[in-house]
Amino acid sequence: QVQLVESGGGTVQAGGSLGLSCVASGYTDSDFCMAWFRQFPGKPREFVAYSHSDGTSRLSSTAKGRFAISLDNAATTLHLEMNSLKPEDSAMYYCAAEDNAWVCTGLAEDYPVWGQGTQVTIPS
Repeated sequence: QVQLVESGGGTVQAGGSLGLSCVASGYTDSDFCMAWFRQFPGKPREFVAYSHSDGTSRLSSTAKGRFAISLDNAATTLHLEMNSLKPEDSAMYYCAAEDNAWVCTGLAEDYPVWGQGTQVTIPS
């Protein structure tokens, strides 16, 4: 069973940077997807970025130009580097995974495994 452990959330001033990490364990297949979603209070989870184990990755339109995603296959660790942070980036950030995946999507319902979430706060 895949398990995810997130780290790296916190509070940073607007314009600053923050890095999130998600360590996965328990994959049974060499093809898998890992992704970051975020959730604002009272809203559904919103896609931020994903990476497939084959190296394919995608960022959401709001993440492009400011965020970067990388996957360390050997360690099955997903990193999200967030730069030029804005107050509207404040949310709970979740790591998600799908084992035995040919392609990744930006749909939360396609990811059966989720981490506990890590809070990112950018004061206005």
